[in-house]
Amino acid sequence: MDNLTKAQRRKNMQHIRAKDTSIEVRLRKALWNKGYRYRKNYDKLPGKPDIALTKYKVAIFCDSEFFHGKDWEVLKPRLEKSNNSQYWINKISRNRERDDEINKRLLFEGWTVIRFWGKDILSNVDECVKVVEEAVWDIEMKE
Repeated sequence: MDNLTKAQRRKNMQHIRAKDTSIEVRLRKALWNKGYRYRKNYDKLPGKPDIALTKYKVAIFCDSEFFHGKDWEVLKPRLEKSNNSQYWINKISRNRERDDEINKRLLFEGWTVIRFWGKDILSNVDECVKVVEEAVWDIEMKE
C-alpha cells in the first residue's frame, strides 16, 4: 500500500531522472578513470544506451530495479496489491519487452550489450568495470 498522497507521489515521480542518474555517473566515472572513452545517451543506436563505447561497439545500460522489473516474479504480485496496479504492471512489462527488443536489434547490428542493475553498480562498481573490460578484451581478441 502506498503511504503517500497522490500529490506527494506525483512530486516524487516528476523528480525521477532519465539521464545522468547517480548509477550512470558512478559507472561512467569508473570507466573514465580506467581510460575508456564513451558517448553518453548515444542517440544513433536503438534504445539510446546510457554509455556507448563506440570504438569497441559496446552498449551499456544502467537499469533501475523497479522500472525494469528486476525479480519480476516477486515484484509483480506486490504491484497487484498496490494503488494503480494495472498501470504499473503494464508499464514495467512493456519496459521489459522493449529492453529485449533493443538487445536483439543491437546484437543484430554487431554490438555487445551489457545491462547492469543499479544496486550492482552502487554496491560494486569495480566488478561492473571488470565485466566491461572482459567484453572489450573479447572483442579485441576477435579482431
